[in-house]
Amino acid sequence: MELRVLEYFLAVAREQSITKAAEYLHLTQPTLSRQLSELENELGKQLLIRGKHRITLTDDGLLLRKRAGEIVSLARRTEEEIKNPGNILEGSIYIGTGESGSVRNIIRVACDMQKDYPGVHFHFTSGDSEDLVDRLDKGLFDFCILYGDIDQSKYEYISLPYTERWGLIMRNDSELAGKKQVTTEDLWDKPLILSRHSLTWPKFFKWIGKSPDELNIPSTYNLVYNGALMAQEKMGYVLTLENLVNTKGTDLCFKYVYPIQTLNLSIVWKKYQTQSKTAEKFVDLLVDYIGKQTRI
Repeated sequence: MELRVLEYFLAVAREQSITKAAEYLHLTQPTLSRQLSELENELGKQLLIRGKHRITLTDDGLLLRKRAGEIVSLARRTEEEIKNPGNILEGSIYIGTGESGSVRNIIRVACDMQKDYPGVHFHFTSGDSEDLVDRLDKGLFDFCILYGDIDQSKYEYISLPYTERWGLIMRNDSELAGKKQVTTEDLWDKPLILSRHSLTWPKFFKWIGKSPDELNIPSTYNLVYNGALMAQEKMGYVLTLENLVNTKGTDLCFKYVYPIQTLNLSIVWKKYQTQSKTAEKFVDLLVDYIGKQTRI
């Protein structure tokens, strides 16, 4: 498979139209159609369903779209790093992160770095830990910001001096909103909306005092914005970390859950991976920033 043809395929998958993709790629429709047919013949699979009004992907096409996106992204990054002059700090740094108010500190370091090195660009991607680690392992991220324990056999890491506390987002007219202090026992008979990743944390349910099967979990979320919408629509109570949703002036409120449970954060990168000079400089600046913060 040629990289150029994969880019053609991704354009058609995005535009859902041979005509629009050909215009975007500055190709003729017959040329683009021939390239896609040759790709299908090469793989021995039908990738596209050519309807009257739009192009849709087969199951194999959906798989190729995911893999092709990763391949093209990694190829572009590799080309950028190789072309980057060794004596000039510029280029892109890719960071995957879960939702956390503490990410603000990473962004501050990124802003400070750009003041001295305006040719450096940062790309932040939000997601849950499972998705982020998968992309880190494939070389699509330089760094990930993760909660909890780190697999030290696979990753280098810096422990960040920030913690996040668990709490509950709920409607102002909900039963628990009037309580002075919400405890884990208060959650046992309530509909709980949990992050998808929290379902894999044994310590999380040890803290709550019940197993997932013993709790009422009507829904899960990936990013907490949708969780807050669920709370507004009376689907349940959202267990999440602090400072992720601004409830001020809304029909929602946030309360910590006692006993207080916290999560630690780390910034990680693949072990034995050769970092670019730009990424190495970012680590140095982050270490300096953390040192200043811990001395305050």
